[in-house]
Amino acid sequence: MSLNPPLADWRDRHVWIVGASSGIGAALAAALHERGARVTVSARRLEALQALGRQHPGLRPIALDVTDATALAATVERLFSSHPPDLVCYCAGHYEPGGARELSLRGWEQHRAVNLDAAVALSLAVLRPMRARGHGHLSLVSSVAGHRGLPNALAYGTTKAALTHFGEALHLEMAPLGVGISVVTPGFVETPMTAVNDFRMPAVITPGQAAQAMLAGWARGRFMIDFPRRFTWWLDLLRCLPYAWYFPLVRRLTRR
Repeated sequence: MSLNPPLADWRDRHVWIVGASSGIGAALAAALHERGARVTVSARRLEALQALGRQHPGLRPIALDVTDATALAATVERLFSSHPPDLVCYCAGHYEPGGARELSLRGWEQHRAVNLDAAVALSLAVLRPMRARGHGHLSLVSSVAGHRGLPNALAYGTTKAALTHFGEALHLEMAPLGVGISVVTPGFVETPMTAVNDFRMPAVITPGQAAQAMLAGWARGRFMIDFPRRFTWWLDLLRCLPYAWYFPLVRRLTRR
């Protein structure tokens, strides 16, 4: 059952990817460009976007710090007043591993600013014109780390859990208006962000594989796009367990 209008034919569709300088965002920009989409890419590092554009001529780079509310609002106004995007994908993220002993208030604020506050600000800004047109799709890249509490991801998992909840609530409101909402919850992906992990990442995939999974999810009209299934299936199972089973099992699996 499709929970969103399927997106399969990307020819001449306008896509705006926020957080496209590396990792999943960059791979997604390349994949959509190859399928004929008109792709606008944003990130703080303009030089990285320009390098991506040289590899895929036609990409439109716009430097943007997502935590700058004024710049974010101006960019949304600029894009939607000229050629409104059919899809806006928020891929920006901040990740520092650690639990309560490692987390500082400043570290928490950094996670919240990028993973949640900026995502909410972008969503509210782009949904106004999408709602008015009765057309468009907003996709938020969250994480399986937000499904339930996990060790070593206190700030990251908490902010991603909030982002997933935000996406669920948005879907209930926006679907009847013709606006698509999806939440992407990847497992481990080889990116500069996960390079800081000092443990073996199970079922790790490449950014290119992640991009293909996202395209497949949008084509099927899915709301929750999770991958790789050989890993996320087990996490889905863990979500169903009562706490009396969940806590001991996770401690055992993570050796905590």
